[in-house]
Amino acid sequence: MSASPQSSVAPAARYTPTAIALHWVLALALVGLFAFGLYMTSLPFSPARLKYFNWHKWAGVTVLVLSALRLAWRLTHPAPALPAATQAAMPAWQRVAHHATHHALYALFFVVPLVGWAYSSAAGFPVVLFGLLPLPDFVPVDKALAELIKPWHQVSAYALAGLVVVHVGAALKHQLIDRDGLLLRMLPGRSG
Repeated sequence: MSASPQSSVAPAARYTPTAIALHWVLALALVGLFAFGLYMTSLPFSPARLKYFNWHKWAGVTVLVLSALRLAWRLTHPAPALPAATQAAMPAWQRVAHHATHHALYALFFVVPLVGWAYSSAAGFPVVLFGLLPLPDFVPVDKALAELIKPWHQVSAYALAGLVVVHVGAALKHQLIDRDGLLLRMLPGRSG
């Protein structure tokens, strides 16, 4: 007996399990890393603060690797299209904002840790991953360059945090106000 045509139609295309896992792991890492960065920079100079900066750098390199994996997955497994009804209900500016926000998020996934690495290298503090694996300097040691780079790590981190807030707000708007089920496409453990 053949299946009815309706049984093969999914209500909305979902992201792959790998995309979902990378999304949530990276989301948790970014929120944790941002909060930890705020905490550690508020501490007075001490051995603990130096240790925390090293942990922050390790986490930043981990975010960089996760971002590369996520981008590689996204390039080889395109995101599901927005449902036609959702696209039709969105004003043009929202569609533009949707795409611009996603592109900017992906760019900042790389910019924030790379600028942090460049600052650390220019300041003469190499990144030694987990205290065991020295990574190459991203730029040569140059104190003047370090002072130029330093604010850009903070600015880009705040920009990323702001875009994350916009992204979460948009997802909640789709779920709670539009009730179009878009958020369900990215939640783990849910099937069509």
